[in-house]
Amino acid sequence: MLSEVFLGAFLQVLFDRLAPRELISLVFRESVKKKLEKWRQTLLAIQMVLKDAEEKQLTDADVKQWLEAIRDLAYDLEDLFDDFAIEAMQRKWKAEPESGSPASMVRSLVPTRFTPSAVKFNLKMKFEIEKISKRLKEITEQKDRLGLKDGGMSVKIWKRPSSTSVPYGPVIGRDEDRKKIIELILNDEQTDDANFHVISIVGMAGVGKTTLARLVYNDEEVNHFNPRAWICVSDDFDVMMVTKALLESVTSQPCHLKELNEVQVKLASELEGKKFLLVLDDLWNENYDLWEALLPPFRAGAAGSRIMVTTRNVSVGKVMGAVQSYNLDFISDNDCWAIFVQHSLMNENVGRPGNSGLIHEKILERCRGLPLAARTLGGLFRGKELDEWEDIMNSRLWSSSNMGSDIFPILRLSYHHLPHHLKRCFAYCSLFPRDYEFEEKQLILLWMAEGLIYQAEGDKPMEDLGGEYFRDLLSRSFFQQSSSNKSRFVMHDLISDLAQWVAGISYFRLETKLEGNERSKVSSKARHLSFVGSRYDGAKKFEAISEFKHLRTFLPLMAPYVGYSYLSYLIINQLLPKLQNLRVLSLSGYRIVYLPETIGDLKHLRYLDLSRTQLRSLPASISTLYNLQTLLLENCSSLKFLPPDFGKLFNLRHLNIFGSNLLEGMPLSIGNLTSLQTLSNFVVGKADSFCVIRELGPLVHLRGTLCISKLENVTKAQEARDSYLYGKQDLNEVVMEWSSNLNESQDEETQLEVLNMLQPNVKLKELTVKCYGGTKFPTWIGDPSFSNLVLLRFENCENCNSLPPVGQLPFLKDLLIKGMAGVKSVGREFYGESCSRPFQSLETLHFEDMPRWENWIPLGVNEAFACLRKLSIIRCHNLVRKLPDHLPSLKKLVIHGCWNLVVSVSNLPMLCVLVIEGCKRVECESSVGFGSPYSMVFSKISEFGHVTAGLMHGVSKVEYLKIVDSEKLTTLWEKIPKGLHRLKFLRELSIEDCPTLVSFPASGFPSMLKVIQIKSCSGLKSLLPEGTLQSRENACLERLCVVRCDSLKSIARGQLPTTLKRLEISHCMNLQCVLDEGEGSSSSSVMHDEDINNRSKTHLQYLDIKSCQSLTTLTSSGKLPATLTHLLLRDCPKLMYLSSTGKLPAALQYLEIQSISKLQKIAERLQQNTSLECIKIWNCHGLKSLPEDLHNLSKLRQFQIFWCQSFSSFPAAGLPSNLRVLGIKNCKNLKALPNGMRNLTSLQKLDISNRLDSLPSPQEGLPTNLIELNMNDLKFYKPMFEWGLQQLTSLIKLSIHGECLDVDSFPGERENGVMMLLPNSLSILCISYFKNLECLSPKGFQNLTSLNQLKIYNCLKLTSLPKEGLPPSLTQLEIRNCPLLSQHCNNEKGQEWSKIAHIPCVLIDNKFIHETVTTDSFTTQLNR
Repeated sequence: MLSEVFLGAFLQVLFDRLAPRELISLVFRESVKKKLEKWRQTLLAIQMVLKDAEEKQLTDADVKQWLEAIRDLAYDLEDLFDDFAIEAMQRKWKAEPESGSPASMVRSLVPTRFTPSAVKFNLKMKFEIEKISKRLKEITEQKDRLGLKDGGMSVKIWKRPSSTSVPYGPVIGRDEDRKKIIELILNDEQTDDANFHVISIVGMAGVGKTTLARLVYNDEEVNHFNPRAWICVSDDFDVMMVTKALLESVTSQPCHLKELNEVQVKLASELEGKKFLLVLDDLWNENYDLWEALLPPFRAGAAGSRIMVTTRNVSVGKVMGAVQSYNLDFISDNDCWAIFVQHSLMNENVGRPGNSGLIHEKILERCRGLPLAARTLGGLFRGKELDEWEDIMNSRLWSSSNMGSDIFPILRLSYHHLPHHLKRCFAYCSLFPRDYEFEEKQLILLWMAEGLIYQAEGDKPMEDLGGEYFRDLLSRSFFQQSSSNKSRFVMHDLISDLAQWVAGISYFRLETKLEGNERSKVSSKARHLSFVGSRYDGAKKFEAISEFKHLRTFLPLMAPYVGYSYLSYLIINQLLPKLQNLRVLSLSGYRIVYLPETIGDLKHLRYLDLSRTQLRSLPASISTLYNLQTLLLENCSSLKFLPPDFGKLFNLRHLNIFGSNLLEGMPLSIGNLTSLQTLSNFVVGKADSFCVIRELGPLVHLRGTLCISKLENVTKAQEARDSYLYGKQDLNEVVMEWSSNLNESQDEETQLEVLNMLQPNVKLKELTVKCYGGTKFPTWIGDPSFSNLVLLRFENCENCNSLPPVGQLPFLKDLLIKGMAGVKSVGREFYGESCSRPFQSLETLHFEDMPRWENWIPLGVNEAFACLRKLSIIRCHNLVRKLPDHLPSLKKLVIHGCWNLVVSVSNLPMLCVLVIEGCKRVECESSVGFGSPYSMVFSKISEFGHVTAGLMHGVSKVEYLKIVDSEKLTTLWEKIPKGLHRLKFLRELSIEDCPTLVSFPASGFPSMLKVIQIKSCSGLKSLLPEGTLQSRENACLERLCVVRCDSLKSIARGQLPTTLKRLEISHCMNLQCVLDEGEGSSSSSVMHDEDINNRSKTHLQYLDIKSCQSLTTLTSSGKLPATLTHLLLRDCPKLMYLSSTGKLPAALQYLEIQSISKLQKIAERLQQNTSLECIKIWNCHGLKSLPEDLHNLSKLRQFQIFWCQSFSSFPAAGLPSNLRVLGIKNCKNLKALPNGMRNLTSLQKLDISNRLDSLPSPQEGLPTNLIELNMNDLKFYKPMFEWGLQQLTSLIKLSIHGECLDVDSFPGERENGVMMLLPNSLSILCISYFKNLECLSPKGFQNLTSLNQLKIYNCLKLTSLPKEGLPPSLTQLEIRNCPLLSQHCNNEKGQEWSKIAHIPCVLIDNKFIHETVTTDSFTTQLNR
């Protein structure tokens, strides 16, 4: 359904454009102007009947069709106006610039004679104007025939009923919110003289604002307010009506007064001297004057009175002067489910359906924390029989617009209250799929490109207007900030559904499934297209849009950081050139190496995103896209040049070339782009070939971030001055960068002069200087006039021998100094000679790679670094002097690779994280002033000074402690182990390279310790001293990991807490027994099967042993822990058995055995192992057989046996029927497959790479439900067709490793001449090692309509692909080590080229084929 208000907003924009503007008026003749005015009057008449049409379209298909015709006409009118604007711009550009004045430029648009192009354009436009006039006439006549009446705009809006009653049942999930609101109401702290304060509850529709307000209103804690009143205001903020409603609520009497003054006097008398609580529910008013008119009666109340309002718009509370706006967030999934149950089942004794898990998941997915959605869905399910629930879940009622009578009218009300200019902006967001995270700037640039941001003459820049639009929608709860990335935003699912509803069929997401003739309707109507880009996007994906002639938006939405995707060049060369009305085109993320010159024919294009492509250059025709506003070339790693006529893009406002690091320079005419606001990088090229830096000068509107790179190519300081950086006050961040590979011949003095002339505006917030070669910095760096500077970076300025006085910058928060190899001392010059309180705002200070730095001379006053929170000093090898003595706010200290530094940790009262990895000495001279870090790392410290009580007190509260190379940390190590049990807050302990560690103290482990990791501690012999048992009191150790501890021979069971769940031991070369039951095992042993009722049960679940060459047994008793669920054993060559009893723990779920060469069997029997889900056995040469009752493992889902040379046969009873994955590889003595293979009806993946003497009969055949089949045996090729390969209707992936000498065609023919057919369902096909294969059979491939990937390896004689070509569904073709076929495909003149040119991804010997093809030859071959 197309909303009348959306169409009305669209028409309003057209009215603005129908007012003739200066340039277009020169193109139009006077007669055309009159026609435009007639159009305007006609559209106004149409707009007046939209309300009536909107209501009638629900029952009258002709009216619905009439509305669709208006929408199409509106789009066509916009296209027509844009055609005129483009023609005007082209004539402006082509006019001879005899004079530089604007007047002469305008006059040049009036042709003095008829040129062929002008005549052609005029004839075309005349034809289009007549068509529009005819359509308008038909629409007007049809309006009259349909009997549509003038009704203005729609006023039939849902309004919330006014009630203070709390809904049925307890309010779920809002108890904390209730407490916080009541706390705000009862807070008596006065910040002004007002007798009342306003508290607003803000949130999106359906989040429960009114319910929460009712809960608070009826709470006993606010009963002392008297009087209390509640009214629902909704969208109609009439001061008289609101005042009268409040009076009636206060007095509980009807009011018959007629004058506002009388009503307000009466209300004031009722409130006078009383502490009142008033609730204005569902408020929309943003008019301050109306609020002021409502206020007078409230001023009569007593101090402490409160007015509580609920609203969807933050701005409403601001207008009312709310002292507090409470943003109401979504509720939890558990609370959502509880609300659903409350309203679906209530108190009825109804059982839950068997698929309640699926229902639970779908309900929560639909609600997304919105209480009203949960309530509405609960009402939808209420009263239904259990067998009806699944029908509802699968029906079209599951769309939110049909979910019930409550939620969608509320959402529509939010949309109704949007201003006209926001309605279309919001509708555009329907292109985003659910959960899609978008950035503010990204969306604004798209709105601009689509003409949704109308900029009146002399108004703010479009970007600023767009920012206001965005923030308005955000404040109205249409957008929410992403929980995972604060710079991104999302829409709630129901808001996303609302956007689709109001957008109608003009907006189309390609992944949307259409039924029946709906596809053809969308094909002729859609103007905006988006789709989720996949790894391979072939031409078949876009069949549904092949007739979208008027498409304006082609917007793939790529998942972040997934690598390259591939797009068929048919789309680029054939589909896109047809879309002449495109405003937005994105090919971002596709592995595209060139664009055709036809891109220049897309004259309407305003937004072009080619980021993350492999373009080497841009077509020259891009310079003719005069409408282009945004060009994104971010991370185009192969791009070297921009077109020479780039300066013709005089409407370009945003150019992002960040990460396109091969660009050698900017085109000569870049200074003509005076509309530019974003220029991510200005690459200074070498003279003559590229423009010089002075061309930055005219770009006065630059804002945001500007990086100027390759500054070594600036040879004259005056050119740098002419860049006029100091006048660009909208720049927030500037990066100045010289190349890192400069030779010593570079003039240091010139670099100083250049940097001096590049002084930016004092409003700058962030500055980075990289690879600067001067010996000192200019005086403007560190000047206090740069009061807005908050971030400063100096990187690899190796010749500078001193730091600039950046301590004088009053609001500097982050400072990074890296690679300053010439600096030897940091002192007064760093702080500022006359600065008494240096670095007064600095929070983060980072030094890195300063090899000559020796001294850090303190200022001598405590005011320095007063706010410093994080200090890092990395690889400053010669730094000797101590750190500053007084860092009162420091929370994190990181020292790494500073071998001569003495680190004092005194006077750090706020320290939370301490990381010292490589220094000369650590001191803590005082017990006062050392904080309580929760994380500490000590590594490679030459010595500890006197270990004071202060240091030990700090360690006592640590939660994470890591000690590395403690042989030299004698003092500390003597203190910590003996006092280890006193570290009451310690949760994780990591010890590495500590050869003196023999055991932990007899006192045991700290009570909160959960994880211990011990690595390369060669002296470790036991966890606790011999004969000591671990106390069970308060122990909660869950994970123990021991690596490369060669003195360890076993672990006494009595020394392991019963809480231990995970034990990992790796590369302990002398370990003989993992768990030794020795002395004391009776009181604290790990339990066996027989001891399951013993009072000291273990919780050990995960046992992982790897590369322990001496290991002979897992436990001294030969029995495994009964609670074990995961057992992983790898590379233990002396281990002969898993359990001496021949039984595995009943709880075992996962068993993985690799390279246990002496193991002959995994168990005698498995009748108790009903929990086993996965068995993997690899490279166990001694294994001969499997337990005979293997088939009884009812939960076994995966079984693999690889490279077991002695294994000869499967049990006679075969494998479990529920098995899903079966792998058999390289077991050379195995003679046959398991019996009953066809009975494995649950098997989905079968991998056989084994030469067998005996094959199953055709009657046994293959399991019928296979999804993936990998065959690697020459004997299997022909038999598997006899087994019914074609009947495997679920098979998606087939891989055949052949070595069949008699096969020259694939798939071939049987002996009776019948073709061997492959399953139609195949999506992935891989064939390899067919030594005599020469061709692929046409008949064998013609039925593979779902084939997406084809891989052909090591077929040396293969010369051709199927004669009729490959299936059109194919999106990936990989050819490897097929020399003859590669030759025919790799050359664009080869005989097979035309068969593969349309495939998005073709890799030949691991090279992307399109990288070797020229544009012209590609197009020629593609059109064969």
